[in-house]
Amino acid sequence: MWQSIVLTLAATAGNNIGKVLQKKGTVILPPLSFKFKVIRAYAANKAWLIGFFMDISGAMLMLRALSQAPVSVIQPVSGCGLAILSVFSHFYLKEVMNVIDWIGITLAGIGTIGVGAGGEEQESSSISFIQLLWLAFIISISFVVLNGWLRICRHQRREQETMEYEVVEEIIYGLESGILFGLASVISKMGFIFLEQGFSAMVIPTCLLISTCCSATGFYYQTRGLKHGRAIVVSTCAAVASIVTGVFAGMLALGERLPSAPAARFALLLGWVLIMIGVILLVSSTRLLRHLPRSLKSFLKGGANQSFNLSRSASIRVKEPNPSAVIQAATLHHLISSSAKEKA
Repeated sequence: MWQSIVLTLAATAGNNIGKVLQKKGTVILPPLSFKFKVIRAYAANKAWLIGFFMDISGAMLMLRALSQAPVSVIQPVSGCGLAILSVFSHFYLKEVMNVIDWIGITLAGIGTIGVGAGGEEQESSSISFIQLLWLAFIISISFVVLNGWLRICRHQRREQETMEYEVVEEIIYGLESGILFGLASVISKMGFIFLEQGFSAMVIPTCLLISTCCSATGFYYQTRGLKHGRAIVVSTCAAVASIVTGVFAGMLALGERLPSAPAARFALLLGWVLIMIGVILLVSSTRLLRHLPRSLKSFLKGGANQSFNLSRSASIRVKEPNPSAVIQAATLHHLISSSAKEKA
């Protein structure tokens, strides 16, 4: 189990750090096209090339982890990608982090240890097609309800002649993208289970293709939400929905189960909760810090300067993490990109 968790952490680190390096490299590069000069420019850019190989390597490690461990363990642990990215940005890109960031990273780390301690190896169980139909039905109903709710919100907004997105719309786009990202990991895992049950080897590329379509559709919903809505709301909802979907679908469709020992079950459940809280704190740390009382804010900033030596930074820089970093690549064609967020 610990080997799979280490593979997942390495995979999510490769995915997220790789995307940051690619984004950093594209600053001086032209838009990507199939022209020879453009391709050569990308291939000659060291930052972009390293980031590309890290991203691909992370995706392959994620597939390896999914083939070894339950998706209800892998998907929550993959949520630590934002914590790894934050630490990398702090030490490599010299970006300032506040106390809430560090609390979120600590909780995510403790949660990962809890998942590793509580998770247990499980025998491959046969997938029930009835359970798959139930999962497809529940997902379909969820999207019908969410999209119906979205249409009502849009209609009300047009009647009121307002252009600003309602918070409900931001939540809906975040939930829809997170559900699809979590479902992508479940479908990838499903391919390995079908192979173990004696199905043709073609089930793996087929499931990976379907997983890619889920990731691409999730990217579409997330992009729509980020275009007009607030990244903090969309990203938080996507992160939580991805973890919950991975756990729920793994339990319902793939026959995964909680540990039999009470202590292990408690450690696993506590790990899930701590990872989700840590991810939420990392995504919303800037806004949370703004709403704290002034006295507490000054105390936290002072403690941060003493504990983490933040005074070495001459100025506060803009941090551009991947808001979907908690949503890890389940296939080689993961299409999630980054969006900007200021760190105070």
